[in-house]
Amino acid sequence: MTNEATGSGEAPAGHANNRIGRHAEQFARVRQAHQSEVAEDYVEMIAELIDERGEARAADLAERFGVAPPTVVRTIQRLIRDGLVTSEPYRAIFLTEQGQALAVRARERHLLVRDFLVALGVGPEMAEADAEGIEHHVSDETLAVFRRFLGRA
Repeated sequence: MTNEATGSGEAPAGHANNRIGRHAEQFARVRQAHQSEVAEDYVEMIAELIDERGEARAADLAERFGVAPPTVVRTIQRLIRDGLVTSEPYRAIFLTEQGQALAVRARERHLLVRDFLVALGVGPEMAEADAEGIEHHVSDETLAVFRRFLGRA
């Protein structure tokens, strides 16, 4: 690209600033997704355990996530602080209304991404595994395209 102001082959300064701004926005979105990823995974798993077993316990979460119980306890404390779950020491963990709503949104997004990957020809097991990572990083705009593609719009 030739910069008309200078006649050089360099891009105009404004172009570089726009590109930098877009990159910064993209990285900020990824950082935000990483911050909410753990909360979404936990509330989704808590909802699943409650559906399966009638309750969610820290030991069950530790087993499902393959982490140490103290890691679960720290995360649950953060989720309590954020208003997503309630719990008492040595008792089951329950979702608040806000936590339940987040769990439903996370599960729907996961299933949409998984089903989209399967529709593209990805095997069901790999689609399930890949959806677990992708679901946290896909935009609402992209999810809308997935819905239209799958006829769920």
